[in-house]
Amino acid sequence: MDLRFTDAKPTDEERAAVDACLGAPEVGWEGGERTAEELRWARGGHAARARRDQLLPALHAVNDRVGWISEGALDYVCRRLTVPPAEGYGVASFYAMFALRPRPARVLHVCTDLACAARGSAALTGALAELLGPPGGAAGGVRWQPSPCLGLCERAPAALAIQAGEQGPQAHGTDAADLADPVDPAHPANLTGSVGPAGVAGTTDAVHPPYRTGPVDRSGLTGPADPRGRVDRAGLTGPAHPTGSASPATAADEAHPAHPAGAHAPAGSADAETAPYCTAVVGPATAGTAELAAVAPCAAPEEPPAAAAVPQAGQDGLVLLRRIGRVDPADLDDYRAQGGYSALRRAFALGPAGVIREVLDAGLVGRGGAAFPTGRKWEATAGRPERTHYLVCNADESEPGTFKDRVLMEGDPYALVEAMTIAGYAVGAHRGYLYLRGEYPRALRRMAHAIGRARARGLLGPDVLGQGYAFDIEIRRGAGAYICGEETAIFNSIEGLRGEPRSKPPFPVERGLFGRPTAVNNVETLVNVLPILERGAAAYASVGTAQSTGTKLFCVSGTVRRPGVYELPFGASLRELVELSGGVPEGRRLRAVLLGGAAGAFVRPDELDIPLTFEGTRAAGATLGSGVVLLLDDTVELPRTLLRIAEFFRDESCGQCVPCRVGTVRQEEALHRIKDLTGAAAAGDIALLREVGAAMRDASICGLGQTAWNAVESAIDRLGVYAGALPGSGPAAGTPADPVDGGVR
Repeated sequence: MDLRFTDAKPTDEERAAVDACLGAPEVGWEGGERTAEELRWARGGHAARARRDQLLPALHAVNDRVGWISEGALDYVCRRLTVPPAEGYGVASFYAMFALRPRPARVLHVCTDLACAARGSAALTGALAELLGPPGGAAGGVRWQPSPCLGLCERAPAALAIQAGEQGPQAHGTDAADLADPVDPAHPANLTGSVGPAGVAGTTDAVHPPYRTGPVDRSGLTGPADPRGRVDRAGLTGPAHPTGSASPATAADEAHPAHPAGAHAPAGSADAETAPYCTAVVGPATAGTAELAAVAPCAAPEEPPAAAAVPQAGQDGLVLLRRIGRVDPADLDDYRAQGGYSALRRAFALGPAGVIREVLDAGLVGRGGAAFPTGRKWEATAGRPERTHYLVCNADESEPGTFKDRVLMEGDPYALVEAMTIAGYAVGAHRGYLYLRGEYPRALRRMAHAIGRARARGLLGPDVLGQGYAFDIEIRRGAGAYICGEETAIFNSIEGLRGEPRSKPPFPVERGLFGRPTAVNNVETLVNVLPILERGAAAYASVGTAQSTGTKLFCVSGTVRRPGVYELPFGASLRELVELSGGVPEGRRLRAVLLGGAAGAFVRPDELDIPLTFEGTRAAGATLGSGVVLLLDDTVELPRTLLRIAEFFRDESCGQCVPCRVGTVRQEEALHRIKDLTGAAAAGDIALLREVGAAMRDASICGLGQTAWNAVESAIDRLGVYAGALPGSGPAAGTPADPVDGGVR
């Protein structure tokens, strides 16, 4: 096959980044200089094709080092992996976090999605435009751009700054997880190319004392942050992120040395060429703190501990969140002292079939929204005759308003490592892939650290706990594609293809990753396996309802007093959850609640007694989805919210099928036309929306197109958004007796 490589050449910097990920080329046919002898023969075939799955890590390597992927760099990556350049371009252009045109080394992603929009992201972006110029520009060596949900909804409005640059002590071809912990000995590189440079060096967890001005009182964070809260850049002072009442920074956060301020010179200067790769998360963000993070991300204030996102942290009765705030996420011994790895020991005592039987008896169903019985999926995978099976953990939670998996990985990473090991044992897999969202730098560091520590202590590797079972975990970073949350799109992404969904059947349990039987579960689903084995299936099933057993994590955000991740048993009402979170701020009136995220449905304030179960929300014409509960008060313009949902689906459609590719565009166009209209003036476009929505639901290949119309439909039919005056919202604003509507708790 003629691969038709170009004549473009990579820079030395780009070549070094790729070689650090893939290793030095062994022969000239892989991108080096060809010798006279090599011109007489060529090597490739199966061995070359087998490395196609390293395409995404190699693209990450270049993008992280230089800030964008040039034609020469892409050509070199394709030569190294024997990938046609046209296909390489198709993959690189698929992901929002990659750039194929020159841009500054520092990029600031500012969330403008639903939760952040409700908390003032429009004012924030307006102020940033005054400070840094219009989005997409390169003023002062910094580019800022609007972003879909960053999974930081409890800290809305939020921003993520990324600085491309030199890597830390590890290379892409080295096990970054082991190097994350200086007390671990070196181990064989089992995660080749899997962990990006954010795994160790140049992180915002390194704290500069001049920035630390103490915690901010969260009780004052009842509305949008002041978008013009400037920071004195000359003195390098500014407000620290709110820390709440949670435990102080952990060892994992303090393990990285600070970077000197001189490392943040504008792009193009001599200092910029030696700047380290680093990231900074800002939230709640003002224009000043966001500007500071963009200019000097390595010197930004530390993130608050994961427990700050859990208002219930430390309370008795928690199951999935019980260790967050009580256990140091970096300390394996601390985790084991709190009951860690007792579930894995019981799994080995039960055997694979026994583990599956316990999961079946417990009634565990998937927590990602589909609610498919987990035990049936594992049983089908384990029963396949193929010798090689795989486990994939879907940690690419990109549904707007969802952040529970991030909190679990940041606050209790060893729990996920243990749960993946149990799942792998049950389904007969010896390798698990953790597909982790690219916008989660701290979760990446925490998981890489935990995997390295577990391997060093014999909890991963060729002989787990001396039981003769071999299992290891490889982290693969996503790069900004909502569609990769679909279970078969994950396979394509890992395999080095465009992250587009596959037609089913065959189903993943039959033919999944690399064509082998594969079990796919999200983080919350897997972590639920631990209490099932620790307490027994009967005890687990005694909590919740007959069809929805156990507890559920809910991501509460929007215009709410106490945003965060809450854990409640299935069967609790939506009203209980809203009251637990404090309701909307004083003087506000609850207008609507969005359940299930952008792919979910709106409910009215008079429907808060809906039971939070899969069957209860279905009966009410809504959906539980992944657990998103977005509160919107009377300051939020619902037509603009619907337009943002439509823009999100238009941007995130992979374009593979016509109903979704065209339908999401037509939906957005119609909502643009009627954003200021009601009644008869909007009737024609609403009829068109119904036709388009029905076509997407019936004919789209995957859940993205099938659910893209759900929220819009519910807003039209339930809330009467375009019918005239919006429906009443219950008691008068500020009634102290009703915390749902601005009361005091």
